[in-house]
Amino acid sequence: MDDTMANQTNQNAEQQELSDILRIRREKLKALQDAGKDPFEQTFFDWNATSGKIRENFDAMEGQEVRVAGRLMSKRGMGKVSFCDLQDRDGRIQLYARRDEMDEAQYNEFRKYDIGDIVGVTGEVFRTQRGEMSVRIRDVILLSKSLRPLPEKFHGLQDQELRYRQRYVDLIVNPESRRNFEIRSRFVSLIRRYMDDLGYLEVETPVLNTISGGANARPFITHHNTLDLDMYLRIATELPLKRLIVGGMDRVYEIGRIFRNEGMDPKHNPEFTTIELYQAYADFHTMMDIAEGIITSGARELRGTYQLKWRGHDVDLTPGWPRLTMADAVKQYTGIDFMAISDDAEAVAAAEKIGVELDDAAERTWGNALYACFDQRVEDELIQPTFITMYPVEVSPLTKRSPKDKRLTERFELFICGAELANAFSELNDPIDQKWRFQKQVEQRERGDEEASMMDEDYINALEYGLPPTGGMGMGVDRMVMLLTGTDTIRDVILFPTMKPLADGKGAKAEEEK
Repeated sequence: MDDTMANQTNQNAEQQELSDILRIRREKLKALQDAGKDPFEQTFFDWNATSGKIRENFDAMEGQEVRVAGRLMSKRGMGKVSFCDLQDRDGRIQLYARRDEMDEAQYNEFRKYDIGDIVGVTGEVFRTQRGEMSVRIRDVILLSKSLRPLPEKFHGLQDQELRYRQRYVDLIVNPESRRNFEIRSRFVSLIRRYMDDLGYLEVETPVLNTISGGANARPFITHHNTLDLDMYLRIATELPLKRLIVGGMDRVYEIGRIFRNEGMDPKHNPEFTTIELYQAYADFHTMMDIAEGIITSGARELRGTYQLKWRGHDVDLTPGWPRLTMADAVKQYTGIDFMAISDDAEAVAAAEKIGVELDDAAERTWGNALYACFDQRVEDELIQPTFITMYPVEVSPLTKRSPKDKRLTERFELFICGAELANAFSELNDPIDQKWRFQKQVEQRERGDEEASMMDEDYINALEYGLPPTGGMGMGVDRMVMLLTGTDTIRDVILFPTMKPLADGKGAKAEEEK
């Protein structure tokens, strides 16, 4: 028998075994229901302890009666003495059951429980002869019946796609996944505390917009039936937030979902989470300090160290990150000194000489040539945290020009391991210049760039009332969590990442059983 036939035989055997398990579990449920003990009629269990609380306070709790609830993850023994592992929100604790210490009928029912069942237990905290912290069962009740076996039965949940499609199963059987999302939750809370302590006000802005703006990205389009109007899911929260600065709300931030109709790869998901913040009477240097402060605080509080591993690299987050202009970075990594070039054609020729090509929709200018060299030759080389500053005007339509060189803007992006984690400006507050920049974006859009910004006349109108000097920044929450958890793909830090529907249309159930 060749390998292909052997694999098919094994798959058929596993599928038959799974079918048998599904049938048996449903028969058990029917028997319980016929006996008037339907677990799905249970509505409440008054637990007062967790596995973590017992482990951390064992000496004080030993001998005490506790009530714990969770999922059965293993069964051993099942003669006169039974052992099970109960998993709750804090981890696992061993359950110990003896026939002569429980009601016999209840003990016999307990023996029939399956791995995956959810139970409520009343018992005594104690340590077994082997030293295992445990709960000696006095009373147990079935709170929910698991009709499907956990995937360890079939060698664990190893299929990455299945992990993302069935995150609920992934969280049950993979402790590292649960850890990642606990870190994410704690990090978002940390961000809020950090911003609140700086005197910022958290606000909410619309997800549906009539104009797609605030970033260079292709939007999702939907339709409002009552208004008979096409609308865009937001690609950024920038323009509404800066309207609030105009209105006198001097420090605002929003943590929210962003939608971009673009490709998917380990660093990109069509919907993701950002924090955007804006501060009146500040500039992009202020934003650098905040970006560094948020990430280093996360590393210190959530990981206990500034030394992390991410994307195959050792990363040192010790505060005091380098700040490098884009022109200096390009000179360092390519040898081209753009600050010694003033002619557009000469700049484009210098880029092409090292194999860098400008985008078809981009004008062949000094600024676009500089940015193309950085994007294609430098970005991936930035492993340690580095602020890249002074971006060309052509790629920064919402940023204030540098007083020292009108070709450049007071903008930075933060890179770690070749990934962008933050983007910030000294915000453009000149309505005349802003309208000119929007018009250049419109022209680029007409040349075929679907990611270019649209004209936003109301935003120009807001600027004409007066926007104070303002520093603003957007930070990718998902990528910061990837850094803090050491995960290589954004799907590992988004609970429900975007997935292509299965071809057979039968959903995750079909994929699990195939």
